[in-house]
Amino acid sequence: MCAIKVHACIVFAADSASSLSSVNSTGEQVIINIYENANKVFDLCRSLPICAMTAGIGNFGNTSISTLSKELRKRLSSKGDPLSINPDSYTMKEIAERARSFFYEEVFKGTKPAQQGSFNYWVAGYESREDSQGEVWRISIVDGKCGDPVCEIPNDASSMTWGGQPEAINRLLLGYGQAMPGALKDAGLTETESQALTQHIARRSQANLMHGAMPTSDAIELAEYLVETTKKFVKFSPGGNTVGGACDIATVTKHEGFKWISRKHYYKKKFNPMENGHV
Repeated sequence: MCAIKVHACIVFAADSASSLSSVNSTGEQVIINIYENANKVFDLCRSLPICAMTAGIGNFGNTSISTLSKELRKRLSSKGDPLSINPDSYTMKEIAERARSFFYEEVFKGTKPAQQGSFNYWVAGYESREDSQGEVWRISIVDGKCGDPVCEIPNDASSMTWGGQPEAINRLLLGYGQAMPGALKDAGLTETESQALTQHIARRSQANLMHGAMPTSDAIELAEYLVETTKKFVKFSPGGNTVGGACDIATVTKHEGFKWISRKHYYKKKFNPMENGHV
């Protein structure tokens, strides 16, 4: 999955694969099944230009991240709730901190046994202030620990970020795979030398596919391309197709707010004419 922020909009795009795994008698993690209909992109604050996206752990206890995102959405707009926000005066940092409080302090810590692995949750959108140009924040839980929310794309920047299984996008955009820093250290370079050489290679080999002046439609097309490239890369790599299914895409603009660009439904719309959304 990936997030792109340009002058005109913010785009979230994600695949729909969800892996069910277990640990065998030797302690190895084994994939039991792969489902291709998970929801990973969310309309987090209806009527406000804010969206969310997830990667990693798909459930906390017996509740899916999709369901939890809907519960967070309800609480953000419920007056009197500790997590509620003022729609006329809020910041993206405030949204990210409330998402962290909900997912980590309230839900994750209450799961027994606590989930292993990693969980990432991005929130992005435009603040209530007039000069807001949009921000992208990330909350991460790794091996049971969660630091403060991180602003990955600040208000005054245009950029992109990605997660989940980043190997394909790393190779395409940065010019090297995840194994390269380790390979450099194995070749005898120190940690400092390895980091310096990796940064040098990235400066010379990175592919500049994004520009802040891109129109919304082009940013959407780029986000879809990156997700579809990752899906094909994983498909032809050894192992299970842990990235796959439909590509769900949503965009947020300052004045038009949240818009679905493409998404799957578990129901047929012709039989549910009053339904206006499920995530």
